[in-house]
Amino acid sequence: MPYLTSAAKIRAIVAEYTNAKTLWIDTEVADYKSRNPRLSLIQVLDDPQDMSGDRVYLLDVLDQPNIIAEFIDEIMINSAIEKVFHNASYDLKLLGNKKAKNITCTLEIAKKIPYYLLPLPNYQLKTIATALCSFNNIDKQEQKSDWAKRPLTEEQIEYAYLDCIYLAQIHLNLLGLQAQANPDSATEDLILLSSRYSQLQKQSKLLNSEYEHLEERMKKAMQAQNISETSDYKLTSSERTTIKATFMELARLAQTQGINLDFPITLTQKLQKDLGQNLEHLSVDIDKTTYWRLNSKTQESETEEE
Repeated sequence: MPYLTSAAKIRAIVAEYTNAKTLWIDTEVADYKSRNPRLSLIQVLDDPQDMSGDRVYLLDVLDQPNIIAEFIDEIMINSAIEKVFHNASYDLKLLGNKKAKNITCTLEIAKKIPYYLLPLPNYQLKTIATALCSFNNIDKQEQKSDWAKRPLTEEQIEYAYLDCIYLAQIHLNLLGLQAQANPDSATEDLILLSSRYSQLQKQSKLLNSEYEHLEERMKKAMQAQNISETSDYKLTSSERTTIKATFMELARLAQTQGINLDFPITLTQKLQKDLGQNLEHLSVDIDKTTYWRLNSKTQESETEEE
């Protein structure tokens, strides 16, 4: 985990990084709660197989705006280099913002993985690293330490380089889940899919039925026992008021009071039927959408037999 403070050494490693295909990057920010946060460290890993930290470089850029600007110009804006972050929007605020190109965010990848493949309570780096990569006892305490103070402590340095290792391993595992979640539709095994879908459909009906029944029992029991919350759930109430008026009265009011109600109305099938040929006298916009529905052939045959 080389820790570089010299501007010349930082420039030299940045020059090497311009030839990289992918970089895994993290940052530490000083005064992050203030109006003027300052970039303290840029941690970079160029080899995802490195678990020792030998390929993680810690670039000390505190109060070195020229070095930061060069990193942005040479690395962040370079569209040929993929830059991997976790919660990229946070790091990009101080690393080129919208000018940055070819950014991969593991947080966004994780959010798009179906829950059944990645059942997590949240998508924090620590949570994903523990679940996907079996990293245990991850300590995030140093994250909130004073990154403006120099020299950095050994604990801060160790924390900084480990985050890059976690990030790279998370990224590789997420790519595997992403491929699993998005196979080639043209080569999907429809027999296996159909069998699994049918199995889950039956289970879903049972689970939904029990879920809805238990929910009603919970609400009734809490109301009857005058309990507003348990250790797991809180009972709340809300009221919704719906105001209805006839279309003719609304149109008459708008006309007499000079109220501008010029907005599009969706013409339902019933309205279209009621208007009949009069529909031809209206200037309408037509949006056509195709909806695909998966129907059970078993249910269809049972309906036909009845």
